Amino acid sequence: MDTDIRGGGWHPYQPIQVPAPGETLRETLESLDMSQSKLAARTGLTLKHINQIIQGNAAISPETSVALERVTGVDADFWNSLEAKFQDHRVREEEAARLARHEEWLDRMPLSALRKLGYIQSDKRKPGVLLQQALAFFGVGSIEAWEKSWNTPAAAFLQSTAFDADSSAVAAWLRLGELQAKDIDCAPFDRAILKRILPELRALTVKQPQEFFPELVALCATAGVCVVLVPEVSGARASGASRFISPSKALIQLSNRGKRNDKFWFALFHELGHLLLHGKKELFVEFTAPTANVSAAEAEANDFASTLLIPKQYEDALRRIRTSRDAVRLAETIGVASGIIAGRYQRETEDWRFGSSLFQKFEITTDNASQESNNG
Repeated sequence: MDTDIRGGGWHPYQPIQVPAPGETLRETLESLDMSQSKLAARTGLTLKHINQIIQGNAAISPETSVALERVTGVDADFWNSLEAKFQDHRVREEEAARLARHEEWLDRMPLSALRKLGYIQSDKRKPGVLLQQALAFFGVGSIEAWEKSWNTPAAAFLQSTAFDADSSAVAAWLRLGELQAKDIDCAPFDRAILKRILPELRALTVKQPQEFFPELVALCATAGVCVVLVPEVSGARASGASRFISPSKALIQLSNRGKRNDKFWFALFHELGHLLLHGKKELFVEFTAPTANVSAAEAEANDFASTLLIPKQYEDALRRIRTSRDAVRLAETIGVASGIIAGRYQRETEDWRFGSSLFQKFEITTDNASQESNNG
């Protein structure tokens, strides 16, 4: 099953050098055997102004481009385009020079991961250009905008959970999910539909990844929820996240941290719990944090996922489990994967060796963003 998370190639080509339009005007005058004085007289511009354009010290205005068209026979659109490209290149070069003074910001970025995924191409030999590409990846116009749009929410969330992770890595991981979600069409978010499809989603836990993942994405899309798989960015340490990327479109992002089926499904239903129980303006990121640091909202989402996967009426039966076969029988009764039963039993009894043969290992590779399943 392929889930393309790579977005390389969306950066427009930026030439190293863009000549000033005056150079082309000089060549045009030479081909016409026309002097600058004659051009000035015929366009009604001063000789000084013509010379400034040719030297690259004055811009070609739209009015000047029309005059040049009438005198040289070269379309005004051509002169306007030359000027626009030159000014765009000049602004980018000047910005890169200014940004090069902010190399400490680059030191915070997960550049290796973003370069591997194709979102940046430059290196630290050109810090200004590298910083421009990093800002483009985050979809912001400045470092200040990045701090407000990405780092402040990520840092605040980490502070509220008292969990040790890199806020820049978390921000990059969240941005990757946002980019991937753009390609997923969803119906408008509907809480009632999302509640209605929960049993169908739960039933998918017994299937193999190549079977369940397309169904999972399609089912959630009917309720206005995008589900994306984004491998962890080093330092982020996040297993899941949920938020609304528009008033009518929710996003659940999973990293498959832990690479085990019970953890995958718990993370999914945990994030679904946030969408159903909490507000649209909130961002939730799930980490493997100590229980003592879990917020009230996280505790509610945990309880939602636990109860949905293993309803409370089966908790006594769970406690009576003694063998892996017992876990399989209970899983068949409930209608979930046996690894979910084994994982819950391990957490409640702290018998971490129990039922190891019942878990499925889910693999996601950064190179092809594919997911495979094997017993492990």
